[in-house]
Amino acid sequence: MKMKSTLLGAAVAFALAPAAMAERGSDGHVGVIYWQAPSILSPYLSGGTKDIEASSLVIEPLGRFDENGNMVPFLAREIPTIENGGVAEDLTSITWKLKEGLVWSDGTPFTSADVKFTADYCMHPEGGCAQLSKFEGVESIETPDDLTVVINFKRPQPYPYSAFMGAQSPIIQKAQYENCMGAKAQECTDANFGPIGTGPFMVEEFKPNDVIQYVANPNYRDPAKPAFATLTLKGGGDATGAGRAVMETGEYDIAWNLQLAPDVLAKMEEGGMGKAESAFGTLVERIEMNMTDPSPDLPEGERATVAHPHPILSDIRVRKALSMAIDRELLTEIGYGQAGTPTCNLVPAPEIYASDNTDCLVQDIDGANALLDEAGWTMGSDGVRTKDGMRLSLLYQTSTNAVRQDFQALIKQWWEEIGVETELRNVNASVFFGGDPGSPDTFQKFYADVEMYANNFDGADPQSYLAQYRCGNEPKPSSQWAGENINRFCDPAYDAMIDELAATGELEARAALAKKMNDMLTKDTYTIVPLVNRGRVTGVSNTLGGFKHSTWDSLLWNAADWYRTE
Repeated sequence: MKMKSTLLGAAVAFALAPAAMAERGSDGHVGVIYWQAPSILSPYLSGGTKDIEASSLVIEPLGRFDENGNMVPFLAREIPTIENGGVAEDLTSITWKLKEGLVWSDGTPFTSADVKFTADYCMHPEGGCAQLSKFEGVESIETPDDLTVVINFKRPQPYPYSAFMGAQSPIIQKAQYENCMGAKAQECTDANFGPIGTGPFMVEEFKPNDVIQYVANPNYRDPAKPAFATLTLKGGGDATGAGRAVMETGEYDIAWNLQLAPDVLAKMEEGGMGKAESAFGTLVERIEMNMTDPSPDLPEGERATVAHPHPILSDIRVRKALSMAIDRELLTEIGYGQAGTPTCNLVPAPEIYASDNTDCLVQDIDGANALLDEAGWTMGSDGVRTKDGMRLSLLYQTSTNAVRQDFQALIKQWWEEIGVETELRNVNASVFFGGDPGSPDTFQKFYADVEMYANNFDGADPQSYLAQYRCGNEPKPSSQWAGENINRFCDPAYDAMIDELAATGELEARAALAKKMNDMLTKDTYTIVPLVNRGRVTGVSNTLGGFKHSTWDSLLWNAADWYRTE
């Protein structure tokens, strides 16, 4: 009876589906606004969310994570498991079967060779791939035929779904990128600005740090999709302007990452054109402590590299004191309201992986002062501590955003109470997260002492996310300043836990190990200082149908299913 009801419900839903869904492009235009403008359309050359998500409309992975964090096939016929024979019993390989008849937007066949090439491209030792941790443990990739990809692991891989799953690990076309390997990756401007893909849209025009015009892919695998003929992704401005453009003026249909105070969002919704939707996942606003010296007095090429440890922040007592001085409850109340919760964890979800670490939730100014006294930093008559002739002075940078600047002002005030001189700096978000190896202002280059931002990970397993902090995975000149270990943390004991996690199959044991790794980065070393577990707030037009809010993948993950309701 339950199955019959389900089938009947599906039939009714299909009958009531908008007629526009029956023909590709019949719903005209859809507009998306990201107040951080994309600067490149390659997740392999930029870890910035806005770049990853802008490219997700064009290039796709084998599978994605839906709004509930479930794995769903995209370019693959199904998600491989032990039960269906796709994952080896000994967990040393995973076999993906591609859908038949897939073609790139240029009409050429999509084959297993493209999948293998993507791995070779990212794993090239001179490429500095921004998603290298996605291929952690991969030994080789075989392509026995055009529709079969076999990934072999160096050791049993209990979670074999990092490579080619989610927006951070899509497939790129071999024919387009085969001359862009290694150090040449950054030089392939045409490919990096206009990738050929299998997704619902193609790039018609890309103006870096400004706007992208897309058109429907005429070779998309579903002849009825996408419903929209064109899509504009406008970048730049600020979160306030983006929210208004959806909820007050109706100029756009989706506004990404509305990092705004709760009362501001409520006022915008009164405009009647849209609503603010929140969804919690793993997005954590945090402060990263630079473990290397970013001093401009160092020779170019050595600045912010492991060759020079940080003269102040290498002392854990200083890092801990900076964390203790922060009132996370007040930051959350002012910045996010119900769309945020204070946290001490880098990995706040899923629940099984979330540590019970709560030590940081109570502000302790007196304790922070005592810790700095113990570390030998003496309070001066001007309120700034010194040690061995050095002032306790820090450059604190982040992207330009009203909430982040409020956070900076409050944290600067608290740090002044413990004798820390703090210079504040904010950088245009499109530049800060842009990944341009020639820019001194990117979060990867980290030419500051501390910096604040947020990111999250695809799916519901944190293995590849935690693996980012492996020794040697830091941005550096030899990798074109690409890399995932932003704060340059390095501990062989942590690296051993990365390997152990990759070899641990039992879920409870994996969770215990992930919590231990989380705690090492946060409460044991304070190289990462979590502040707020942020709900991802998105402005959505009242006339946009089919949008499913996923915090586990790209916000735009199901753009092929969007349609106009009126």
